[in-house]
Amino acid sequence: MASITFREVEGSSLKYWLLFGGLGLFVLFGALSWNYMHHYGHVVTGMDNQIVWGLPHVFAVFLIVAASGALNVASIASVFNKPMYKPLAPLSAILAIALMLGGLLVLVLDLGRSDRLIVAMTHFNFKSMFTWNVFLYSGFFALVGIYLWTMLDRTVKSYSKAAGTAAFIWRLLLTTGTGSLFGFLIARELYGTAMLAPMFIIMSFAYGLAVYLMVLAAAYSWTGRALGDTVMQRLRYLLVIFVAAVLYFVVTYHMTNLYFTKLHAVEAFILRDGGIFTTLFWFGQILAGCVIPLVILLTGLGRQRSWIMIACALVILGGILQMYVTIIGAQAYPLDLFPGLNEKSSFFDGVVHSYMPSVPELFLGLGGVAVALLVTTFAVKVLRLLPESLDDATVAKLEH
Repeated sequence: MASITFREVEGSSLKYWLLFGGLGLFVLFGALSWNYMHHYGHVVTGMDNQIVWGLPHVFAVFLIVAASGALNVASIASVFNKPMYKPLAPLSAILAIALMLGGLLVLVLDLGRSDRLIVAMTHFNFKSMFTWNVFLYSGFFALVGIYLWTMLDRTVKSYSKAAGTAAFIWRLLLTTGTGSLFGFLIARELYGTAMLAPMFIIMSFAYGLAVYLMVLAAAYSWTGRALGDTVMQRLRYLLVIFVAAVLYFVVTYHMTNLYFTKLHAVEAFILRDGGIFTTLFWFGQILAGCVIPLVILLTGLGRQRSWIMIACALVILGGILQMYVTIIGAQAYPLDLFPGLNEKSSFFDGVVHSYMPSVPELFLGLGGVAVALLVTTFAVKVLRLLPESLDDATVAKLEH
């Protein structure tokens, strides 16, 4: 690290302020959408008493999961002591904080009565994963903030490895908790399995690294700084491992469900008969989110940065669609209230529930994404997060 000089982004160019203003516009749209939903209630959204988690939850959970994964690079640098990753660590930490902030803002603002967050913060049910996640999210901000401090302040740099290790362990706990929100719910047949916890962890690795790669490449390209092929290719192959692992876990998850006769109907709904959910699963989550990125990254196309960026964008898109299928698809399938018995009432027995996201829901979710990117854009201007150069010669010196 002795040969690396960190500098703030100048942030005075027209391009910077256009980016800042564009992101700020999306934040404004998100705020207006929240105000509209807050004033009129959830009746103006596509959500109802059957689909209670809608598009904002898809964005929120994706951002929270990606926040954990965005810390990958910093964890590799400190916990596993890989020299090449150390100059990349500060951006990794600030991006993790920013993504978590964006995700939690969407989650809080979609409560309907956002002021009731005070109740959630003062009344705890420790049998609920939702309560435990309040502490996990708060701890994430604290530990990653301390870790970032140890990287930026030379007087406390000796504590960087300890802080990084603590943040690494905590983020694994956090993503386990996020996956367990669904894994501990037995009412929905697609949930209620311990597999969701490790699957969410590996999903976080892939989505977070894809977001990080796009932010890193954009930051260096737009500021005219040198970013060598060594860094890009190393992160490319790391992304291959994570995306392949996501595909493995998804296949294993559905194969496990197909082994149990009681889950054949709900699996048929997702894999064959679910209409939009089946389409999003095969063409969005599997093909666009896993298969095509792997083909790009494992062939000669992966040597070109433009194709790496396309692969990252597809991984992110596939991740959002995976959350859509996981969160909304599971709610759309009718509840099996009395397994093995037939029940009859006037309340949606055996009916697949429809859901059409509203414009305010979309802009609230996009507002969370914009908050995350806006925080990152501002942070690189006021903090020394980016090395002046990460060309191949500089990286080679770090590794020898």
